[in-house]
Amino acid sequence: MIGHDVLDAGLGDADDDDFDEAVEAFDSQLPENRYLDREISWLAFNQRVLELAEDESLPILERANFLAIFASNLDEFFMVRVAGLKRRIVTGLAVPTNVGRSPQDVLSDISAEAHRLQLRHADAWKSLVRPQLHDSGIEVMRWDEITDAERERLGDYFQSQVFPVLMPLAVDPAHPFPYISGLSLNLAIRIRNAKTGRQEFARLKVPPMMPRLIEVPHDGDSTRFLPLEDLISNHLGDLFPGMEILDHHTFRLTRNEDVVIEEDETENLIQALEAELLRRRFGPPIRLEVTDDMDDVTLDLLISELSITEQEVYRLPGLLDLRGLFELGSVDRPELRYPPHVPTTAVAFQPAEQNGRPDLFAAIRKADVLVHHPYESFATSVQAFLEQAARDPHVLAIKQTLYRTSGDSPIVQALIDAAESGKQVLALVEVKARFDEAANIVWARKLEKAGVHVVYGLVGLKTHCKLALVIREEDGVLRHYSHIGTGNYNPKTSRIYEDFGLFTTDGQVGKDLTRLFNELSGYAIEKKFKRLLVAPLHLRKGLLRQIDKERRNALDGRPASIRLKVNSMVDEQIIDALYRASQAGVRIDIWVRGICSIKPGMEGVSENITVRSILGRYLEHSRIFAFHNDGDPEIYIGSADMMHRNLDRRVEALVRVVAPAHLKELTDLFDRAMSDETSSWWLGSEGEWTRHSIGADGKPLLDLQDYTMANVPRRRRARAVR
Repeated sequence: MIGHDVLDAGLGDADDDDFDEAVEAFDSQLPENRYLDREISWLAFNQRVLELAEDESLPILERANFLAIFASNLDEFFMVRVAGLKRRIVTGLAVPTNVGRSPQDVLSDISAEAHRLQLRHADAWKSLVRPQLHDSGIEVMRWDEITDAERERLGDYFQSQVFPVLMPLAVDPAHPFPYISGLSLNLAIRIRNAKTGRQEFARLKVPPMMPRLIEVPHDGDSTRFLPLEDLISNHLGDLFPGMEILDHHTFRLTRNEDVVIEEDETENLIQALEAELLRRRFGPPIRLEVTDDMDDVTLDLLISELSITEQEVYRLPGLLDLRGLFELGSVDRPELRYPPHVPTTAVAFQPAEQNGRPDLFAAIRKADVLVHHPYESFATSVQAFLEQAARDPHVLAIKQTLYRTSGDSPIVQALIDAAESGKQVLALVEVKARFDEAANIVWARKLEKAGVHVVYGLVGLKTHCKLALVIREEDGVLRHYSHIGTGNYNPKTSRIYEDFGLFTTDGQVGKDLTRLFNELSGYAIEKKFKRLLVAPLHLRKGLLRQIDKERRNALDGRPASIRLKVNSMVDEQIIDALYRASQAGVRIDIWVRGICSIKPGMEGVSENITVRSILGRYLEHSRIFAFHNDGDPEIYIGSADMMHRNLDRRVEALVRVVAPAHLKELTDLFDRAMSDETSSWWLGSEGEWTRHSIGADGKPLLDLQDYTMANVPRRRRARAVR
């Protein structure tokens, strides 16, 4: 057997070929069944979201929102992950699977688990959330539950607002089966011609531009809603006069909406992407959701016409498409939500005088600034930084990556203002950001019209890093002001996504970013950076060397530990390196939000690995990579997850955090997250996630997000005073 000594002969200083050879030899001794299936792990993540909807300790409107999030997540899972697996199987491409089973078996397992979760999701709405909403004065009714007077008022609404936009489509020899768009809600209607006695089929699309939940006018104190499809279903006679309505049922189709572009074979990426977006609308069906009372005649017709298999049919009780519950966000019942939280301005960025305008450049020159969103404001930090740069006459250039941003983004406007004032502005817009492609094309063209230099990154790679660089002339010298973040430059999602951002005037970071932007916009190829780890060239190798350094320190009897906070942990090389470190005695904490393929607790392999997950009010989105480094901690933050796509097919960047106060803040956060006294989910060796939210004394465990919300501003103020 190959032992630890294979990797001990100065591996940290070995060349890449020696490193790869030694790693491969060692990994051959690890057990074959050492990975959890990534797709089943993703479904387990969505189950954790569902458990929040089932949690009676949470405000009821937040629980309804978690039901909607679960539904939206699952839609994207089918449109991308399941669709991608099916496409590869059909086209004969290799299907990545790290669990030693055939793709068909994986799809079968996905189907079984997805069916189970969708039924649990439907039951959570029917048995848990809807009744408690009703008790709280928010009633989602069915037609047979409302009064005659309410039906009459809704009938008037139907005639004036709904009927004119409906488009019933008959299916007969003169009318072929219509195209069913992805994620649309539809009514399948069987009718009989009163004159001929012939039975016919019709499809009616529920208008997606209209509110899904129609408020029911009534005289009581409660707020009542009726699903739009229920209103339409009970007025079908107006749409088919002279016909007998035999039956009607709701159904919904999910299509393959993944975008695949052969960039090496196209001369114009934007034109190719726009063509692919049009094709996306007509992707093959991959899931059919129907109400559980649909008759066999109608279902058989849908299965036949849509060319879908029985395995891809989901019979569900109650409402389909619970994304509609997002609309309850408009209900003005603050007592049924999380208590409001207004992000504070980071202490370093607060104005020196009351009602004065802060000078962010002066604050960053004084010391590095680490901001933690949404606990600290994005608007008064990142946004204010770019807006100040846009109007500052001493700023010569701004360079920035844009992966996802909001439709009315002040970030984009700041770049436009800067360009119009004569500054050099470079915007690297990633037009291939999934499901934001069309919006990003619009913004790219708007930026170009304003004089911004817009580039689209490197062929074959997505630019996912979150970087901004401002070049400012100060006393005849050019100074670099850098921002490296873990989240998108998106003011809207910054209110609900947990992320970190580092502002610094460190000259080496500025040089690293300058070279990286040159690589992204031109033809320069940089393989080494001083303060950054950059994918796809050397981020993976850099992390593997850091992990192996901890392994060797442990073997030498020195303290060693690794802590990783990521959205996903899938990459086999990284996982195997962590297994090797665990075998050497390195204590490893992994804080993961979503997918996790690593198996903790395997005898002789991963007893030293602990995996926790935290979900709640905010979406944990930051990535942190912390190494003990023999008492001289190395901690990085950045945009990369431990997935093949992030390490091999994206431009990602991690920056090393060096300020002692920032290192302590990140370490304290990890201590609290991994504590047994903090509410979280714990991963077992067989892939099961167990929620720990109540302590031995029967009291709720610490909510990390609530604690951080209350203590980040206080801790920052105390540090500033010291």
